Amino acid sequence: MMARKHWGLVALLALAACKPGMDLDAPGAVNAERLLAADSDNENWLTYGRTYDEQRFSPLDKINAGNVDQLGLAWFADLDTARGQEATPLIIDGKIYVTTAWSKAKAYDALTGKLLWEYDPKVPGETAVKACCDVVNRGMAAWGDRLYMGTLDGRLLALDRATGKEIWSVVTVDQSRPYTITGAPRIVDGMVLIGNGGAEMGVRGYITAYSADTGKQLWRFHTVPDEPGKNEGYLKTAEATWKGEWWKQGGGGTVWDSMAYDPELGLLYIGVGNGSPWNQSYRSPGGGDNLYLSSIVAIKAKTGEYAWHYQTTPGETWDYTATQHIILAELNIDGKPRKVLMQAPKNGFFYVLDRATGKFISANNFVPVNWASGVDKATGRPIENPAARYDKTGKPFIGAPGPIGAHNWHPMAFNPDTGLVYIPANDTAFPYIPKPGWKANAQGFNVGLDLAAGAMPADAKARAGFAAVTTGALIAWDPVAQKERWRVQYRGPWNGGLLSTGGGLVFQGTATSEFNAYDAASGKKLWSFPAQTGVVAPAATFSIKGEQYVAVMAGWGGAWALASGMLSEVSGPVRNKSRLLVFKLGGTAKLPPMESLAKLPLDPPPSRGTPAQIADGGAQFGQFCGVCHGDAAIGSTVLPDLRRSAALGDPKVWNQIVIGGALKATGMVSWTKELTPEQAESVRHYVIHRANEDKKLGGT
Repeated sequence: MMARKHWGLVALLALAACKPGMDLDAPGAVNAERLLAADSDNENWLTYGRTYDEQRFSPLDKINAGNVDQLGLAWFADLDTARGQEATPLIIDGKIYVTTAWSKAKAYDALTGKLLWEYDPKVPGETAVKACCDVVNRGMAAWGDRLYMGTLDGRLLALDRATGKEIWSVVTVDQSRPYTITGAPRIVDGMVLIGNGGAEMGVRGYITAYSADTGKQLWRFHTVPDEPGKNEGYLKTAEATWKGEWWKQGGGGTVWDSMAYDPELGLLYIGVGNGSPWNQSYRSPGGGDNLYLSSIVAIKAKTGEYAWHYQTTPGETWDYTATQHIILAELNIDGKPRKVLMQAPKNGFFYVLDRATGKFISANNFVPVNWASGVDKATGRPIENPAARYDKTGKPFIGAPGPIGAHNWHPMAFNPDTGLVYIPANDTAFPYIPKPGWKANAQGFNVGLDLAAGAMPADAKARAGFAAVTTGALIAWDPVAQKERWRVQYRGPWNGGLLSTGGGLVFQGTATSEFNAYDAASGKKLWSFPAQTGVVAPAATFSIKGEQYVAVMAGWGGAWALASGMLSEVSGPVRNKSRLLVFKLGGTAKLPPMESLAKLPLDPPPSRGTPAQIADGGAQFGQFCGVCHGDAAIGSTVLPDLRRSAALGDPKVWNQIVIGGALKATGMVSWTKELTPEQAESVRHYVIHRANEDKKLGGT
């Protein structure tokens, strides 16, 4: 485990550096000293990963392998947003603070579940078109007597912790561009740190530090160079690794999720995202590593200066982000203690790095991969499969993993007692089909691929084959030996984030609507709760008056739930019923009876579109519609399934929605920037065609 006992001096220095404005010594205030001592604070969960090292381990052991079968629901709270719920609750002095979809915030009494306050930043509905992966939010940060959160439309907010009243708000992005914020901020020495998303659409990534007191910008760190002639220092170094005119599309590299902090080294570690567009032949013709895409970057937290980087996927072209959860720990490697950083990014390899220097220590794949045969031990670079470079060959490549990654945003956990890292893994593939003559769109995905060409065929045998190889797992990984120690196999991907405890337990929600507890040493399932909806968020644990509780947000959604079409149901059809669930030993609360998942009948109008109309509609749907309404127009249980839409039979109503923007308040904006009325009509004919095909297959 990390040597946190030496952080006291650092805490005192941090306190001395704090600016006036908030009383950081007031009872209940969250200050530097309290955050640095979070590991020994068993009553609370003060920051996103519980501690700065982001281990998501709690020493609490009142709930343990011997009595977890007595765990029951203490209370629950229904939420008012039926979209994906991804937040980690903060628990501070007997109160629970959460964010929900659409960037709303709520506070509850942790013992009773009484709603104390709620806050709605009123994100415009049309912002949803900028979000690649649902209108989710992953949580808040705390400092002094305030809470901090990002909003989908790019604001950073400070709220009064006692009342939920907004204290200040600052716009952190260019709102004319397709930026979003879904990640949780972090606090370091009175600075609020926040990144952003949007690389699928076309932006340039960065992370910014703001004063927690005033909202004043303190520093900004860009992850992609500007156009030549405008770069200095670390960005000048990066510039040499790019070709073409990448800056016109932004380049990508958004910092949309992971951060970790080492107070002893004074380093902030960030995970950097994919290129914009994905296809490198359009982003950086001629190749190059394209720094700092798909990299772990260490920054001097106080000043925002570059320290070091390690790139997991040079020349990224598969959406292999390195934004996945970063964990800091001390491991015994070759007989010596090493302060390390660990990450399992999208590309399928588990990395161990020296966190002081960024030096590569080891890596191994934790799921099957075919884009590379391994990682070169001498250079730390992947040994690529030349066929994977569809950007160079111009030929389709069925890549494993696909864009959802071997591991997505769902946090891992590290248990210092077992020495294992617990990974919510995905085993999926994706057809990377380059699009000749691709040009960037003003709206929607900009990835440089033919997203329509890889749509799921209307063939029962083919669909069964794809479903059979699309799975997920909870993997217990030995980071020293770089080996799997045990696994729990799931029917499908997109299972929840992890929590590990001193009670010898690992908690995880699943896409099959369960919330489970496993033995941390063996993986044996010890307890299960029927959550009535998919649980993708990670749990937190806390104690009040000596009694331990476990809290988790439940609510199916996110990228996989929206975009993967029929594959989103390999775990079974999952409805969204968004709730906060809180458990304790002997809990006796009951959820209401489960509502049936009723689908409207698949009864479309006859297909009368011409072959040309249907083909054109399929191309437009794949490019602009599928990311929300599902691959091959097979919709999810979260957003409307267009095959079942009443508007299919009425071209005027369809036009009012697609062209007129009649439903923009719910996120369905006008597509006049990209589609003519004739093209919108072609999309209607395509969806009708697809609905009739699926009706013949059995009406799924």
